[in-house]
Amino acid sequence: MSTQRTEIPPHHTASSWAVDSLDSHHRGTRPPSGRNGLARPAMVLGVIALSTSIVFIGGPLGVIGLILGIAALATAKRTGVGRSKAITAVVTSAIAIVVSVLVAVFTVWYANKTQGCYQPDSFHEYKQCVRQQFTGS
Repeated sequence: MSTQRTEIPPHHTASSWAVDSLDSHHRGTRPPSGRNGLARPAMVLGVIALSTSIVFIGGPLGVIGLILGIAALATAKRTGVGRSKAITAVVTSAIAIVVSVLVAVFTVWYANKTQGCYQPDSFHEYKQCVRQQFTGS
């Protein structure tokens, strides 16, 4: 097994040689220069908010995820790290907020529409009352 030695020109330091070789392989892209600690928690909150948005928990989680996602986008713009996670967080959080609001509006509408059916003697009577409320007969 032969060992291969790479000669570094005398006028270059080792660090500048490593940067030059990195640049020659990745032209047009900049290496990540930092961390984005908000991107992952924001994305996780957005996904959890979306999956729980039909039971009203997703709305508040979506608001928190949206705030963290926007902050993560600002950090990603500065550092170049975590942009896709931040975008995922913003999109899923926004959808979760919209779904939660729609579920709340539907629930209030349904409760108002079936208000006279809340004290039936049986489930069958409740179903019959609700059917009458919606069909008008």
